[in-house]
Amino acid sequence: MRRWTIMLLCLMCTGFMLACSAESAFLGAYIGSQSDALEVAAGSDATEVTFTVVPGESVSEIAESLRAQNLITDAELFRRYVQYKELDAGIQAGTYKLRQTMTIPEIATALQQAQVEEQQVTITEGKRLEEIATMVAEQTSIAPDQFLQMAQTGWQNTDLSIKYPTLGQIPVTGTLEGVLFPDTYRLAIDATAYDLIDRMLANFERQVTPETQQAIVTQGLTFYEGLTLASIVEREAVVPEERPVIAGVYYNRLHDGWPLSACPTVQYALGYRPDEGTWWKRQLYFSDLEVESPYNTYRNQGLPPAPIANPGLASIQAVAYPAETTYYFFMVDCTQNNGSHFFAETEAEHLINFESCGGVISTAQ
Repeated sequence: MRRWTIMLLCLMCTGFMLACSAESAFLGAYIGSQSDALEVAAGSDATEVTFTVVPGESVSEIAESLRAQNLITDAELFRRYVQYKELDAGIQAGTYKLRQTMTIPEIATALQQAQVEEQQVTITEGKRLEEIATMVAEQTSIAPDQFLQMAQTGWQNTDLSIKYPTLGQIPVTGTLEGVLFPDTYRLAIDATAYDLIDRMLANFERQVTPETQQAIVTQGLTFYEGLTLASIVEREAVVPEERPVIAGVYYNRLHDGWPLSACPTVQYALGYRPDEGTWWKRQLYFSDLEVESPYNTYRNQGLPPAPIANPGLASIQAVAYPAETTYYFFMVDCTQNNGSHFFAETEAEHLINFESCGGVISTAQ
């Protein structure tokens, strides 16, 4: 009995293989007879068309959708082609960019690599958290309050402080101001505030190397203090070659026990200006320099308690490798329109520059 059962199973398997072989031969013959049709595109319009494959969609349904969007003319030929080439199982759910000028083999190949929907956000240097939150909301689906909450306090309840050692230098009550690296980021369509901040912190760790961090410490500051100074340099400098010089001026003041007297710290303390629609007051008056705030470096000695913005790499490196200079003063060059500065060694020289500009305290940014 067992021998008959084995023989029957063998005959069944043989029959199955013969059937498969026959089907494969049929498909091969069919595809061969349609070789010319396979090389003919559905149209001449080379404009990219967004084509979506829904999860669970069959090859037949995909073929009909392609035909409905005028990407192919023969749904049956497409279905049999991908079956013969064993590409049907590789078609992934997702979004694709296709064109009418593509042939069926080209479309079948393209459908093997789904394009994940993305969104992109560009963060420029020298922005404070509130500005970044607005920029993020304008360019992505992440709400400004969600970004702010994560950047101000929410990060402390996540694994970010474990993933990124730099965060260990931030005071317990501190925000992520200063360590969110300005750059362009590509994100998944459903990215959260955590996802973006995670990417920004990872980029910061890559860009600001241990050597740069150590160079800041060599200047006599903690790394966090260096970031604070870098954020001020970022707000002051417009002309790239002036960054190390401005950093050198501030080091001279710190080393000699002078007040830092940095206008951007006053702007930060003054906060949002509804009349100007900006977080950075464009023109300061002597009365502004009296604002009571720990960030006002005209009234308080030394650095402010934390960064006032998020600096780019050039400003961080300027603080790590400042220019050796004898300057103690600088102000915006009113004769230029490029954000450059007058530099001076003495208060008398600085006063001459100040009076030549009409006695107005202008800011570079």
